[in-house]
Amino acid sequence: MSTNPNNRGISTLERIAGRVMTERGFLVEFSAAALNELEKIAHVEWGAKSPWKDLRHLLWASIDNDDSLDLDQLTVAEILPDKTVKIFIAVADVDAIVKKSSAIDEHARQNTTSVYTAGNVFPMLPEKLSTDLTSLNYHEDRPAVVIETVISDAGEVQRSDIYRALVRNFAKLAYNSVAAWLEGEGPMPEAVAAVPGLAENLRIQDRVAQQLKGLRHEHGALDLQTLEARPIIVEDEIQDLRVDEKNRAKELIEDFMIAANGATARFLHGKKIPSLMRMVRSPKRWDRIVEIAAQLNSKLPAEPDSRALASFLAARKTEETAPGHFGLAVKDYTHSTAPNRRFPDLATQRILKAALDGSPMPYSRDELVEVARHCTEKENDANKVERLVAKSAAAMLLSSRIGDQFDAMCTGAADKGTWVRIFHPPVEGRLLNGHEGVDVGDRLRVQLIHTDVEKGYIDFKKIH
Repeated sequence: MSTNPNNRGISTLERIAGRVMTERGFLVEFSAAALNELEKIAHVEWGAKSPWKDLRHLLWASIDNDDSLDLDQLTVAEILPDKTVKIFIAVADVDAIVKKSSAIDEHARQNTTSVYTAGNVFPMLPEKLSTDLTSLNYHEDRPAVVIETVISDAGEVQRSDIYRALVRNFAKLAYNSVAAWLEGEGPMPEAVAAVPGLAENLRIQDRVAQQLKGLRHEHGALDLQTLEARPIIVEDEIQDLRVDEKNRAKELIEDFMIAANGATARFLHGKKIPSLMRMVRSPKRWDRIVEIAAQLNSKLPAEPDSRALASFLAARKTEETAPGHFGLAVKDYTHSTAPNRRFPDLATQRILKAALDGSPMPYSRDELVEVARHCTEKENDANKVERLVAKSAAAMLLSSRIGDQFDAMCTGAADKGTWVRIFHPPVEGRLLNGHEGVDVGDRLRVQLIHTDVEKGYIDFKKIH
């Protein structure tokens, strides 16, 4: 039987999200001290003065989700005389307003990330900052840390430079409409057409991003499609779940951010400055991936190998067995491009600015070790919060479908339980009955037997 079959409102998810955030040790509200600091921050006028270069004349534009208001990056391209392309990536200078050890910073340091749930968004910084004063908003002058890289036709980074600058966003663009236009499946977005020269510039950016992607794939990067689904809400009720699809615009930003993070990591490493680094993990069930490949008449090495897996996936045109962060195919990677949303990026920005200015480092090595440990812990907590609220949303959607049967695939099998994913709606749940002998990658037929919105439980049994 189902729990609360008529409990489909978004307000329920908001309540669940707040509860789970608190249970996981997140600060749901900003402290009185932080709010007091916020009140004292007025509109900031940025003049073209040292230490900033004035780059407000470049055709900067942001590309993000349709509903994103916390804009962390702008991009623009310039063709050089030798036909190489210089890519400029501007990252919001959040540190210009949010000072280390301030009450607002202490909130950010505790939560370490904005948490995006189906019920609510819990921003790392107050919205007056993250969606206004520290956001690279349309037609606003903003300070930024600019990472420029020169890219060859082969997608190789030939050189890079990092400095502080003033920038101005000429177009606030969204992934889906830009991608449809780039892929020839939709009209040019009005915001692009309104800025002379922007369409050509975006096509240059798209070409360079595809070259960067191609080179990474040669080195073993995986072409993955995540199966995270967002609820479709109509009149405060969840009507469906929809998987966010990859597209050319998302790839453009993804590959430019990888390039920017790599340039930042190499810059700090070259100066022998301690910094926060992203540790890439190998898949936990590589042995099962090897086994599935063998069943499909393909051979993978005994030890995790991203290049071999990339070749296998390309041949099979499938993402179903692919792991998560294994596939960037980059050695140097640090978080630096989303300081409104992630504390590691804000900390890295402070380190980077100190290195550029020749100032004392804002964090000691021991402090960085503790920041890294805490950020890793809270990132895991944030993922758990987002997953649980997403499961509550899915349980809400499926609560009226007890007894229905679905095609499914096993996505997890361990001593603590066996998990399956049905394909429409794209929902994962626990296989309570009939899990004996079922392993990752197996396809099966299941029946929905129970949902619990509060706990995010979705339970199935195998149909024999």
